This record gives sequence, structure tokens and C-alpha cells, in this order.
Amino acid sequence: MTTGRRGAGAGAPVAFVESPVQFLNVLEWAHAGGARPEVVVLSPVDPMSRGQLRRIAGLARDEGYAVRWQDAREDGVAVAQALRHLGPLIARAERVVVGDPFSRYVQLLLALFGARRLTVVDDGTATLEYLALSARGERLVRWHRRGARDPRELVLAPVAALARRRLAPGRGREVEVFTALPVETAPASAVITANRFAWTRSAFGPPRLTEGADLVGTSLVETGVVDPDRYAAAVGALARAHGGRRYFAHRRESVEKLHRIAVETGLEIVRPDLPLELIARRGPIARTVLSFPSTVVHTLPLVLAGDGVSIRVCPVEPEWLRSSVTDRARGFLAGVADSARAAHGLPFTGAPRTAGP
Repeated sequence: MTTGRRGAGAGAPVAFVESPVQFLNVLEWAHAGGARPEVVVLSPVDPMSRGQLRRIAGLARDEGYAVRWQDAREDGVAVAQALRHLGPLIARAERVVVGDPFSRYVQLLLALFGARRLTVVDDGTATLEYLALSARGERLVRWHRRGARDPRELVLAPVAALARRRLAPGRGREVEVFTALPVETAPASAVITANRFAWTRSAFGPPRLTEGADLVGTSLVETGVVDPDRYAAAVGALARAHGGRRYFAHRRESVEKLHRIAVETGLEIVRPDLPLELIARRGPIARTVLSFPSTVVHTLPLVLAGDGVSIRVCPVEPEWLRSSVTDRARGFLAGVADSARAAHGLPFTGAPRTAGP
């Protein structure tokens, strides 16, 4: 594993993004290294993600980036047509930038067309899992997924295996990881470049601060990790204990869950139209920010450094987890919280033990 900036002389890169956070980190990568990619948005289906992507695409165009919107998830014919259009773009690019190595879409692109130089930018804490799995040569499966494979995974297994090899550094293939997360395990020859959110800090802020606390929502209920009753009770307990005023919803949180939180806790539900890093830096933001284990416990300390904001990690208690949750998922959540405390000195703030259903 090496640390540093990518080599000079790279030609025009192309970036494939599927989430607003990926898009933000592509902009940060370009700002840090001077390479300006054409950005292809592989548009997701859910409306919140699409809305945030359109908003950040507007910011990117204002900065002079070329952005292409690619809708290709309707059916197999649409996917095939998209691949036909995107293949030549990858073939011409000196470097391909992706945000989600676990994405079947990205894996299909890399399996079919490859990339001599590849950069992976953060799409949440899954970056750490990708690095660890790649270092061990294991198949790329998200940390919250169960061990059994569904029929589609079995069909795509050869594609995933080829993509896994192309997502790992090897002979004649350079892999860079541009990340704000603390990296402990990675393939030996991977290039690790630190993301300090220099573009976000230079373009926005400092934010105006408000009293009380803001809570950062998570999709752990939607991904089947945390019991919904336990989660709602924990949010309420944290809001009461810290003077919570606003709840920043994750883009994948359900309307029903958010309505319940608003009714039971009195928190104002905010559905951001941009990644939280940009929302926080633009402000206003509370002097205290509470977050369950997620990427923001690593990114917000960088984005808000020196701005007088206290960021606190709220560990996920074992009794909140559903019975189907794997030991791997339990360990991953604990590791995210522990690494935030080690890397940024963030204090832990547990929900009062009365936060049961």
C-alpha cells in the first residue's frame, strides 16, 4: 500500500457515479489532482437520489464539468444500449473513476471494457470493506448482506469475478483509492490518496451555528440491520437528552419511518437536496451534531474543522440489531464507530438505556 497523489500526465478521465456522495468525491478528487473528468451519472431509481444528483450535477456544470445523464435501469435492453454508448468512452479514457465497486453496473462496465488506470472514490464506509476484501482476494459483497447468494448473483458470478480482478492493482494496472476514511487494510500496491474536502471548504462556509443538536439519520432500518422500534426510541432519547431540533434524513429512509420520528420526537425532518457535507458547510448547522456509525463521522470532522461544531458518535447497541444480522455486520458497525474516535477524537454519546421499544 502506498500513499500519495496519482502520477502526472494522465489524459482525460471519465467518472461513473451512482450517488450524490460519489459525485461530490469525484469533484474533490479533481480539485485535489487537477484532472477534470467527464462525469457520467448512472441514474438510480429512487427519487431522492435522483434529485440530489441533479442538484450536484448543476453545481458541477457551473464549475465547468461535462456531465452526462444515463438512464439505463429500466430493463435489459436499456442496459445493453447504455453499455454500447459507454464502452467507447471507457476505451478512450486514460483513467476511469468509480464510486461503488460493489455496484453490478460498475462491475459489468469494468468486466466488459476494463481500465488500465482506476480510481475508486468514497461512497460511504463501504470503501473500507472493498479495500479489506480486495486485500484478502475475497468476492465483493456488501457488509450488511447475508452469506447466501440469490439466483441473479449466481448468474453474474463470472462478471463479478472478472470485475474483482480489475478492481485490484496488478501487472500493468494501477488502482488508486481517494478516501477520507482511515485505511488500515488494503492491497499492497494500491495508491491511497487522502481526501481533505478542500473543494467543499473553499467553495462554501464557514457555516452559521445554531443552538441545540442536529441528528443525522441512517438507513440501517431500511437495510434490515436495526429494528425500527429500537431505532425510533433511540432517536427520541437522543433528541431529549441533547436538545435535538432537526433530523437530517438519509436519502433512502422511508417516508413512513420519517413521519413516525417527527410525530414521536417533535424533531423537524430535513430531507437534504445535496450531500450532508455540503449542507453542513453551507449552514446553518447546530453546534452539536449526533450521528450513528456512518461515513459522516469521518467526513464532517474534516468539513467542519475549526468551525466550533462538536460531532458525537452514537454507537448502535447490540439489542437494537435484528436477529438475522451477521457477525460481520456487527463488527463492521463497531469498527466504524471506533475508528472515528481514534482518527478524529470524537466522543461517544449513547442513547439512554430507556430507549427500548
